[in-house]
Amino acid sequence: MPTARETRQLKHEVAAFKRRRLLEEASHLFFSNGYESTTLDAVAERLHVTKPFIYSYYKNKGELLAEICQIGIQQSLEALDWALAQGGSASSRLKLLVDKVAHIIIENQEYIVVYQREEKNLDPEDARRIRDMRHRFDLKVATLLEEGARGGEFEIGDAAMTANSISGLISWISNWYRPGGKWSPTEVVMHTIGLAMRMVTPTRA
Repeated sequence: MPTARETRQLKHEVAAFKRRRLLEEASHLFFSNGYESTTLDAVAERLHVTKPFIYSYYKNKGELLAEICQIGIQQSLEALDWALAQGGSASSRLKLLVDKVAHIIIENQEYIVVYQREEKNLDPEDARRIRDMRHRFDLKVATLLEEGARGGEFEIGDAAMTANSISGLISWISNWYRPGGKWSPTEVVMHTIGLAMRMVTPTRA
């Protein structure tokens, strides 16, 4: 006989699985057909559920879009915080964060592309919240770059501009990477790490 705690945990896991499936199928449709051309009826049909089932998790299509759009940056922030908390040099932590975040971009490619295409359709408050998350990411990268510059590891002109450039380099992977294509995820990630490090490596090196 499961305990009350085990029962609550099981319900939580089931609910999380259902939310994840809703996000996956909605993202596929937004990616393929566009947000405006996708209805909740189409999402429900794809999952073989009723529309009231979707409403038990999301009050409208806009909420679905908002959660899809924030997945990439939310996971990237978590990976960034993990990388920054590791010991070692600024260079080693920069490589770690580019590695982790590039993998997140590849694994969540559809979500990232949907955000890039459909940001205009976000509720203004949701759009502002996600932009704030992106800004926090860039600020933390800039702080790491400044640390590396003070220690002589990096040579940068403007830390904020360089941080934005590195963030853009990583996020742009979603627009050109092709699963099963010419380059494997590992090759893409290693190439991206190399480009990022060349942005900050002192010219005398």
